[in-house]
Amino acid sequence: MAATDLQPPQDLPTPEVPRARVPQRLGLSGKLLLLTIPLVMIAAILLYVPAIANFWVNRLNDRVAAANTAALVLDAAPSGMVPESLARQILKSINARAVAIKLGQQRRLLASADLPAAIDHDIDLRDMTAWQAITGSFQMMLETGNQAIRIVGPSVGSAQFIEVVTDELPLRQAMYRFSRNVVVVALIIAVLTAGLVYLALHYLFVRPMRRLTASLVGFHENPESSARIIVPSQRGDEIGVAERELSDMQRDLMSMLHQKSRLAALGLAVSKINHDLRNLLASAQLLSDQLATVPDPRVQRFAPKLVRSLERAIAFCQSTLSYGRAQEAAPDRRLIPIEPVVLEVRETAGLASDASIAWVAAIERGLSVDADPDQLFRVLLNLVRNAAQALESQASGAVGPQQIRITGKREGAVAILEVSDTGPGVPEKTRQHLFEAFQTSGRPGGSGLGLAIAAELIRAHGGDIHLVEGTIGATFRIVIPDRPVELLTIRNERARA
Repeated sequence: MAATDLQPPQDLPTPEVPRARVPQRLGLSGKLLLLTIPLVMIAAILLYVPAIANFWVNRLNDRVAAANTAALVLDAAPSGMVPESLARQILKSINARAVAIKLGQQRRLLASADLPAAIDHDIDLRDMTAWQAITGSFQMMLETGNQAIRIVGPSVGSAQFIEVVTDELPLRQAMYRFSRNVVVVALIIAVLTAGLVYLALHYLFVRPMRRLTASLVGFHENPESSARIIVPSQRGDEIGVAERELSDMQRDLMSMLHQKSRLAALGLAVSKINHDLRNLLASAQLLSDQLATVPDPRVQRFAPKLVRSLERAIAFCQSTLSYGRAQEAAPDRRLIPIEPVVLEVRETAGLASDASIAWVAAIERGLSVDADPDQLFRVLLNLVRNAAQALESQASGAVGPQQIRITGKREGAVAILEVSDTGPGVPEKTRQHLFEAFQTSGRPGGSGLGLAIAAELIRAHGGDIHLVEGTIGATFRIVIPDRPVELLTIRNERARA
């Protein structure tokens, strides 16, 4: 028999591609600051527009109110005659060049001084809208020179309205001063608001995001180090959820990497010893073939079993890396009696001559299972060996019998097998990962692959394996359904028959 080396696992690490260094640009904090300042300035501008319009309208109303007061004084003079010097003083006190009122169908000029040749603008306050106030205020601020404007507003007394002719320059200068004050206050508010918003967002969001980013970068550099796993905070918001999820993801990924490392180490170790082991098994097989020719009845009885065991050992050696390298071979299913398989499992596990562990087989008479005999043998052997090791690990003074029990029955098109023992049972902390590789081996030298391989083989049959709760010791139930029947094939076979 030619010796064949096992190939190492195919999941070889790919060479790491160097990442392009991203140029250092403005960080999240700087972007946040640059974004906050213009937003606050935009808010200040939006507040300034109605403020300057309101200031302009109020100044115009003040002129109208002052003109109404002056009109009462001028109208109260005897026969409407007011000395020119007094009229100039009154007009100067209200910053006006002329004051007139309308009574009925007539307009009456109460006082005037240095009237301009023409009126440049008319402003009617009686029906002014907000938009007109905004456009009028900015129009006056953008003009130059000292133009004459006429302000029309409501009048007190019996007059219909009052008109005031005044200079535009003093009003524009007052608007400039008001705008300067607003801009200074807005800048102060913008800086303070931007600083407060920046600090609040920096401590609430930017610093946690930097912590998450640093954890991601550090974990990428060394994903197998537990020191690179982020420690989540006690926050209850989205940042806290992200921290906890990142921590769980890093722990799961680190565990997966450790499993892959163990698989790679297992494949490397087995590939080193596979050549010599196969040669030794081949030599043993040649000796067993010669032993089969001995006419001794006892030799003739045990020689076929020895040959079969060696053949299985060689096959197992060939497929040792199949779990870490590829999927198991598809099962060669056929309807087989289960009792010979169970008997061979007992003899292979060394329990036929072990009086310390009782063996109980309660299998329905004539029970057949639609399965691959070799793979089913591997599954049962793994479970029986686990049960025997659990019983051996018990203290010498343990109360109760040590027993392994295999039961089998059929429910319709489903075969059900159970392997149970009276050992200490499965620890609670290992039940969540019971059928995962490298998770359940609690004895020295154990690989933690037995239950994982058994579960994979049973799933390949379309069945299920699970731990039965509430039993003494540990009980594993195997469910293997029969393959679906092709009615057309059966009909053709009957027709040919």
